[in-house]
Amino acid sequence: MSKKTYQSAFPFSARSYDMTPYVDCPNWINGEARGAQSGAQEPVLNPRHAAELGRVAWSGYADVDAAVAAARAALPGWRDTPMKERAQVLYRLKSLMEEHLEELSWLVSHENGKTFEESKAEVLKGVECAEYGASLPNIAQGEQLDVSRGINCEVTHEPVGVCAGVVPFNFPTMVPLWMLPQALVAGNTFVLKPSEQVPYGALRLAELFEAAGLPKGVLNVVNGGREVVEALCDHPDIKALGFVGSTKVARLVYERASKAGKKVVCLGGAKNHLVVVPDAELALTADTVVASSYGCAGQRCMAASVMVAVGDVQRIIDRVVEKAKAIRLGQDVGPITNAASVARIERYISEAEAAGARVLVDGRGAKVAGAGGYWVGPTVIDGVSPGAPAACDEIFGPVLSIVRVKTLDEAIAIENASPYGNAAAIFTTSGAVARYATERFSAGMCGVNIGVPVPREPFAFGGWNDSKFGHGDITMTASASGPARAR
Repeated sequence: MSKKTYQSAFPFSARSYDMTPYVDCPNWINGEARGAQSGAQEPVLNPRHAAELGRVAWSGYADVDAAVAAARAALPGWRDTPMKERAQVLYRLKSLMEEHLEELSWLVSHENGKTFEESKAEVLKGVECAEYGASLPNIAQGEQLDVSRGINCEVTHEPVGVCAGVVPFNFPTMVPLWMLPQALVAGNTFVLKPSEQVPYGALRLAELFEAAGLPKGVLNVVNGGREVVEALCDHPDIKALGFVGSTKVARLVYERASKAGKKVVCLGGAKNHLVVVPDAELALTADTVVASSYGCAGQRCMAASVMVAVGDVQRIIDRVVEKAKAIRLGQDVGPITNAASVARIERYISEAEAAGARVLVDGRGAKVAGAGGYWVGPTVIDGVSPGAPAACDEIFGPVLSIVRVKTLDEAIAIENASPYGNAAAIFTTSGAVARYATERFSAGMCGVNIGVPVPREPFAFGGWNDSKFGHGDITMTASASGPARAR
């Protein structure tokens, strides 16, 4: 369909942070908006205002089964569509997302709480994911070889079938697009379960995909809570499942879905370490640490939550404190997702202080004039013990814990002792120090003088240890290589 004829059934009118009520959020099954079969709904809150945006369908097994049935029915026709034609949908999706960039960005801001600029960056990253998906026909060709007289073996890439994805609240538009382009261009159909806290981004994506030419039933969205996740894990017609969320839930989903015979990869939590040594460049290091720690209010798995200060780096700590104090709450950084998260984050700060750490910048009790939502300001805690909860647990908020050590080897040992293994970075002007550290970090994604070492396409996103369960990385969730075939 031409983008000029596309009219959303769910237009979002807000173009500011002012509270703007929205529509109720249905499921999207076989190209239709449907409520939960039970009729149940739950409120969706704007975290900046703690006010209701709308209500989301609260689905159960019957709704999942209906979505899977639609995906199964659509599979033969979509699987038999040439890959280059399937990829054309991603080209058109990219164009539509760019056309509606401002609207989609304000929607992310209102349902998630990010600032508009952060929300816009998320949507643009989603556009890049769609763009990469459109390129897959150019890199998916198999291999073949005459292995004997009259015998040729060929590797082909075959779709798995019906796939599913469970995605978190912190990136409602981007994370689904970690999964959907690869899965759909590969010829699979899909059932997506967004976070119940931010269901609107997934609904709009489904609508945009159909406007881009995706046949009905190829992409379906089912909203709800635990019952929906368990149904996706158990449903016999779902062949592969991807998950992004906390480590506790990632482990449970991996165990349950893999026991059901599915291809599964689950990304869990993180406790990322930024190791700073004395020869680190002052401005670059301080700017990068602050951006990594407080971007998206620290509610991202790639946030730097521990700065390991090696030796005398006080000048850098002083600059980090100065910059953290200058951050404008509500303008430079948004709210926390809900009241329970605020209480959890503030508890970690208070416990660290009670244990003897110094709170250099205190975000507890922060408020924003005219916004009654959920807030914690940027926080810096110095002198945190390596074994303290603030240094070990995933706080998922705008809190930077500083652990002081004497040597680089001590810093590396602290990073390696973490059960997580998502990301780690070293700040230094020495190439030898950078190599020494990155070769010894126990993390799947490592950086040098960069606070958010996220790989970009065509490199896949994925950590180690308790940050990931399953084989492969998230971009490999829903594609498959067929066996070698003798012809």
